[in-house]
Amino acid sequence: MYAAAGVGPDEVDVAEVHDAFASNELAMYEALGLCGTGEGGALIDSGEWAATAAGGELCRMPKRGRRAGSAGDGAWRDWLVVNPSGGLESKGHPVGATGLAQCAECCWQLRGAAGPRQVPGARIALQHNYGWASAAVVTLYASGGGAPTSRL
Repeated sequence: MYAAAGVGPDEVDVAEVHDAFASNELAMYEALGLCGTGEGGALIDSGEWAATAAGGELCRMPKRGRRAGSAGDGAWRDWLVVNPSGGLESKGHPVGATGLAQCAECCWQLRGAAGPRQVPGARIALQHNYGWASAAVVTLYASGGGAPTSRL
């Protein structure tokens, strides 16, 4: 998927990951290449809360292969934010609407229109969702300064 889109997992700035079950969410971080195999828990443990210019607070984790700065570091390039929307469970996990909500959040992030949830400088967003009968979607979105476009 990353090769077809011409980006790597270390370039993803913000991700909306299906989080219906906490243990599965950790496995998805690994399957999506956001961390190495067996490193999902360590990725979560490495997270820190940071204030945004829009008055919000987001939990950010170092991107794979990068060493992020200390708490309060204003440079977000080396950080990954997962589920700034609060994830599916925060919305009551409405079957069918979850993918649309994730897509909207990714687009708002890339347009700079996410308000207090805004990930500073977000340019690449990833959406991961799955449902009944093993239906799954993973989409990468990119913004070149204009409207976000799907990369795959």
